[in-house]
Amino acid sequence: MLRDRAHAPVTPLPPPPVAEPAMPDTAPLIRPSAEADIAAITAIYGHAVSHGFASWEYDPPPAAEMAARRAALLEKGFPYLVAAEPGSGAVLGYAYCSQYRPRIGYRFVVEDSVYVAPEAQARGVGGALLAALLAALIEAAEALGARQMVAVIGGRQTLGSIRLHERMGFAQVGLLPAIGWKHGQWVDSVLMQRALGPGEATPPEG
Repeated sequence: MLRDRAHAPVTPLPPPPVAEPAMPDTAPLIRPSAEADIAAITAIYGHAVSHGFASWEYDPPPAAEMAARRAALLEKGFPYLVAAEPGSGAVLGYAYCSQYRPRIGYRFVVEDSVYVAPEAQARGVGGALLAALLAALIEAAEALGARQMVAVIGGRQTLGSIRLHERMGFAQVGLLPAIGWKHGQWVDSVLMQRALGPGEATPPEG
């Protein structure tokens, strides 16, 4: 028998779920970066330097400097990837790994960096880049000896990057309040981390 709806308690509806960023109609092509990509990489990074907190540099470096940084990472065997638009080949973003810190005791830890062109943001490109980056790093983990990956994210308000890393298995492990100064304000640094391969379960080699 149905209840008398006139006297039934009213249950408020739950808030609508927050939608994940929509993936592009055609997934971006993830490939190793090439010399021909330097101009696009320089422009993407320059925008991040000038308008955001992903990098704490103040002045966008020129193409020659970006090319030298890329070459130094490739020489050490780190992956350096780009996401390209299928068909046109336009570079939508790029990502790479570097050594977390130079001291020998940190040699089994890498740091990821992901930069997405402003016109491609909120299209799932960052997630595709990071997923491909992690896949490439895990594949090369034996040669690199990497056991942990760290993400250093500028600003606790940078929720897009924080949520992206959470979806990729990272956990927040630290917060450095007001550690940097940029764009006329103090900026926090959010530290996130995830294990690679066996992580801490076995001793490293070398």
